[in-house]
Amino acid sequence: MDNLDLARWQFAITTVYHFLFVPVTIGLSAVVAWYHSAWVRRRRPDDLRLAKFFGKLFTINFALGLVTGLVQEFQFGMNWSSYSRFVGDIFGAPLALEALLAFFLESTFLGLWIFGWGRLPERLHAACMWIVHVGTLLSAYFILAANSFMQNPVGWRFNPDTGRAELTDFMAVLTNKVQLVTFPHIVTAAYMVGGATVMAVALWHLRRRDVGADAPMYRRSTRLGAIVTLVAAMGVGLTGDIQGKIMTDVQPMKMAAAEALYETSDGHAPFSLLTIGSLNGQEEKFAITVPSLLSFLATGHFDGTVQGINDLKKEYAQKYGEAGNPMTRDATYTPNIPLAYWSFRLMIGVGMSAALIALVVLWVTRGDRIPRARWWHWVLMATPLLPLFGNSFGWIFTEIGRQPWLVFGVYTTQSGVSPSVSAGDVVTSMVVYTLLYGALAVIEVKLFLKYVRAGAQPFEEPPKPDHHDDEDAELAFAY
Repeated sequence: MDNLDLARWQFAITTVYHFLFVPVTIGLSAVVAWYHSAWVRRRRPDDLRLAKFFGKLFTINFALGLVTGLVQEFQFGMNWSSYSRFVGDIFGAPLALEALLAFFLESTFLGLWIFGWGRLPERLHAACMWIVHVGTLLSAYFILAANSFMQNPVGWRFNPDTGRAELTDFMAVLTNKVQLVTFPHIVTAAYMVGGATVMAVALWHLRRRDVGADAPMYRRSTRLGAIVTLVAAMGVGLTGDIQGKIMTDVQPMKMAAAEALYETSDGHAPFSLLTIGSLNGQEEKFAITVPSLLSFLATGHFDGTVQGINDLKKEYAQKYGEAGNPMTRDATYTPNIPLAYWSFRLMIGVGMSAALIALVVLWVTRGDRIPRARWWHWVLMATPLLPLFGNSFGWIFTEIGRQPWLVFGVYTTQSGVSPSVSAGDVVTSMVVYTLLYGALAVIEVKLFLKYVRAGAQPFEEPPKPDHHDDEDAELAFAY
């Protein structure tokens, strides 16, 4: 493997690992903010207990997400310096806003929330977590704006004198049509993860024989998590449908790769739920298909035309290859078909499974019922992981389906790798990061499970800010 392949593997490993924490952070911050606000409004002790309980889980996840996210920035200079030089004027703007505005908003107000118990007025204190949640949304928006430029480059021009891309319209980058549908799709998927996490944790406690008087609290939390998961799943489905049509418009090869569709369909293109055949999908031996569904997903019409891989390769070769541009002429124009095909189906499949579990949980916890069957233990372990992996499969499909482009139609992945970084350099850093991430994973899981098992702590009325004799006393750590 050369430095290009290794650099791609390293970025894939670190990105997928980091993104495991992102949807949990977005989803749980909203849940914690809701419970804290409910406590301020209704003064029900259970709301405060749950706010602090899920706040601990959120804080653990936030810390690990912060550490792993820093590595992402380094790699643009380490392994992808040619790409950074080419697109830095555009790519740097949303990433700078993410760091200077969104991240500092999150970290500052999370600190105020953690240390502000009994120091800040209650309404202001509850508002701090809402601001943290807004910060997570802004962070997602700016990062997705940068990624959406890679999917559909807008608001830029090429300077032949410098050989670089230059920003001409920042608002066009922020309002890219890919961005406007990707953002709600990602956020609703994150809410789905947050809801599934709350549902699984609360139901695990509800099933404990020693739950006692806390059963009503955990039942309400279980059902809230299930409702959030279901509503978010509907949002994911709606935004995903719109995203598929925009994707077909700007990246028709990606939609063709999602179905391994080699020959153009003049209408009523089927969508295969399962295919057995050659690895690249060119030869089909057995398939379970839904008639006309691919045409609807791609165009919004059951008789819509969907371009195939072979015709698109000819079109791209004529459009990009004959221009003589060294940044595009060596492109193969075809992504990894098996990986695109299966990641697309796994994304949909595991997400739908989580929604189905949420629906079942609402049914089995109605009234005073508690599911006692032993197999529920395994269901609860899988419940938060299903939408979490669905997020990951979605990102794998998004990035794999764009290949061989870093910036679609403009700049290939092969052109963006650092010329002075050897394969040995990349292997060394990849091994270090992988071992470090493995250690962090052990720490994360142990801490998370430790506080999950501990459950919500007994109610303790928080002190009033005006009850302190010494106004200059140091802030106290909440946990």
